[in-house]
Amino acid sequence: MCVTVKMPGSCGELVQGQIDGVNFHITCPVNIFSQVTAYFSTSTRKITCSPKKKKALRATEKILAYLNGKGTSIGLRFFSRIPVGKGMASSTADIAGSCFAVANLLGKNLTFSKIASIASEIEPTDGIIHKGIVCFDHIRGKLIENLGYPPPMKVLVIDPGGKIDTLVFNKRKDLRILHRVNRKIIEEAYFLVKEGMKKKDPELIGAGATISSVCNQIILYKPELTRIISLSKKLGALGVNVAHSGSVIGILLPSDFSRFNQLEQRIKKECGSHLKFYRTAITGGGPRIEDE
Repeated sequence: MCVTVKMPGSCGELVQGQIDGVNFHITCPVNIFSQVTAYFSTSTRKITCSPKKKKALRATEKILAYLNGKGTSIGLRFFSRIPVGKGMASSTADIAGSCFAVANLLGKNLTFSKIASIASEIEPTDGIIHKGIVCFDHIRGKLIENLGYPPPMKVLVIDPGGKIDTLVFNKRKDLRILHRVNRKIIEEAYFLVKEGMKKKDPELIGAGATISSVCNQIILYKPELTRIISLSKKLGALGVNVAHSGSVIGILLPSDFSRFNQLEQRIKKECGSHLKFYRTAITGGGPRIEDE
């Protein structure tokens, strides 16, 4: 018997900052997935998995201890299409997928909040653990608000290269001061995205996301951002979002958008041929569970 769980990655966040001293982000899950399969193992090792998946291994150890599964040998297999180190929630997807898969294999129910709590003990965590689109405290692993499911939107993810360590980034001593500088504008961005979710209005969501991406320039500067905002707007984009502690930039597009080739060519011409692109769409967060 085995259980397979698919978890979505993210294209950064729609909004991120601090309000009243509380860290938060609004999730931007996309349909690029990490797949984790958990199975009962005959190995003498307690947990068998790839040595590259150290964070998922730690999460599985915590889950087994919590579920009193000490005498159980578990194997984990991973298959992921989520780029690593880009701000696309690759680690959170692996961690959460492992937790959900192991719990289901053992016939146990775990709350989303418990898994988020375990994940946040390992590293700052993306709210893609929760279903739909949520406002989430990525430092404490706490759900702040569930905003529901998004209206249909396509996303062009732009990868300019490089990797950013989430743990190192979130230890920066200047973050609190910089978030305080952005506070009023980030509150506006939060309101626009929340209203956009409530009214199922992609333009409001795009407007709020763009505000947050520009605010984040004083925290993590992206040299291509201003040109990408201008170019994408001319070709009918709803707005632009970023990985606030990662490298990727997302162009939020109407559900019927079809001019991907033209958009990619224009961006490469203006910003550099080194850029990579991933064509995807916004989806809801949370696990997709398959029993086998």
